[in-house]
Amino acid sequence: MLAQQRRALILEQVRRDGAVRVTELVELFGVSDMTIRRDLDSLARGGGVEKVHGGAVAVGVATADEPGFEAKSTRESAAKAAVADAAAALVEPGSVVAVSAGTTAFAVASRLLAVPQLTVVTNSLPVAELLRAAARELGEAAPTLLLTGGSPTRSAALVGPLADQAIRTLHVDLLILGAHGVSEHAGLTTPNLGEAETNRALVAGARRVVVVADHTKWGVVALSSFARLADVDCLVTDDGLPAQARTVLAEAVGELVVAPLPGG
Repeated sequence: MLAQQRRALILEQVRRDGAVRVTELVELFGVSDMTIRRDLDSLARGGGVEKVHGGAVAVGVATADEPGFEAKSTRESAAKAAVADAAAALVEPGSVVAVSAGTTAFAVASRLLAVPQLTVVTNSLPVAELLRAAARELGEAAPTLLLTGGSPTRSAALVGPLADQAIRTLHVDLLILGAHGVSEHAGLTTPNLGEAETNRALVAGARRVVVVADHTKWGVVALSSFARLADVDCLVTDDGLPAQARTVLAEAVGELVVAPLPGG
C-alpha cells in the first residue's frame, strides 16, 4: 500500500472514531511504529489530525490524558537528553533559574549540578529530590533549592493557590519550562488546569523563558493553554522536528535551538 493510501485510511478512521493509537495502526497496516508516526506527522502538518501521546485525535479534540512522571520519563530518552544538553548550556553561573515540572525539564535540572552558584526555584518534586540528593553529596557546591509548595499532580508537579502565590512573589533570570504539547495556534498546553495556572505564574516572573520540548510534542494539543509561542524567548528541541514546524517556530518564538540527535 502506498503511503498516500495509508494516510487517507488513517484520516478516515480518525474522523470516524475521533482518535487512533499508533499501536493499533501498526497492527492494522503491518508497518513499523516509525512509519505510522511519520504518517501522523504528515497528517498533522496538513491539519487533518492533532497528535497526542501514543496516537492522534480529530482536529479540535483536546486531550485531557496526563500520564504519570514515571511513564513519561521512558519516552524519547535520546531526544530529551539532546534537548537537555542544549538547554543547560544557556544557564549562566550565579543566576536564579526556575525549573518547571516535566521529564524534559528534569533532564535539564540534572545537568545544572555542574553550574556553580545557582539558585533553583522549582515546583517539581523529582527536581527537588534531585537537588536535595546533590546537596548531601556536594554540600555548598550544590545549587540552592527553593521549593514552591502546593498540591502534587500525577506528573509530580506542585500546583494550586499555595504554589501560585509563592511563585508570584519571585523574579527569576531564566525559566526552564516543559510542555505537554506545542502547537502553532494553541501555543503551550497541558492536560492539567492547575498546572496551567502555575505555569502562567512561572512565565510571568521570568526575565527569559526557555521552553524544552522534543519533536514529538509538536502538534499535540492538551486541554489548557498556558502560554503563546510569542511568549517564548527560546525554544529548544531536537532535529527530529519536521522542516515545516521549524519554519513556524523560527518565526513565532524569539530563538529556535535545534539539538542534534546522536548519530544524526
